[in-house]
Amino acid sequence: MPTAVELELHRQAGVLLEHGVPELLGQTPEGFALAVEALRPVLAVRVAPAGSDPALDRVPFALVVSGGIDRDLAAAERLVPLLRRPGRSDPGVLDRNHGAEGLAPYRSIAEAGSPPAPVYALVDVERGEEFRGVPPQDALPVILARGRTPLTIPEGIALVLLHPHILAKNACFMLSGSRRGDRRVPALCISGKAVKLGWCWDGNPHTWLGVASTANRIPAPDSSST
Repeated sequence: MPTAVELELHRQAGVLLEHGVPELLGQTPEGFALAVEALRPVLAVRVAPAGSDPALDRVPFALVVSGGIDRDLAAAERLVPLLRRPGRSDPGVLDRNHGAEGLAPYRSIAEAGSPPAPVYALVDVERGEEFRGVPPQDALPVILARGRTPLTIPEGIALVLLHPHILAKNACFMLSGSRRGDRRVPALCISGKAVKLGWCWDGNPHTWLGVASTANRIPAPDSSST
């Protein structure tokens, strides 16, 4: 009988396939399925299954597909409209104030690093409610001191696509793992009735924005050698 972690892995893979995420990032459905299967035994021993009443502000793991930073950011602009709040059909919105270049200038901070594999899992993800009202520049060193790292833009989009409940009214979050060389910090929030990928200033506190982070990024082993 499949474990809770295996069932959740199967569910997440199905969501990503349903939305065409692997193909958008240059992977075939077959190659993606092989990577997910290679990741299954790793997650079985690295992920603590959720209890009968899982917390609303954190998830045990979230699958991420990567085609490299430039392709990931281009795909992110196409994936934002697929984001939905639970029970609603309003498409997600990309803030036009990211600039004429859109998301292209953003890069991962050194601590977040490059995507570790074409398919990987964020483990022990939390939206960082304790950092609501704390400027991002002050929250980041606290997160890093705990051995955690903030999520990037592609990771935040994957998280909300797979776990829509994680984004809630007055409990949204910044994605401090992506920066563009200025004081803008990207954030996933709620605008009107829709999910919105916007940004805030590094030195400004916002009572409705925490800082999402992960305990680890676990790459799918090379399925060709398994």
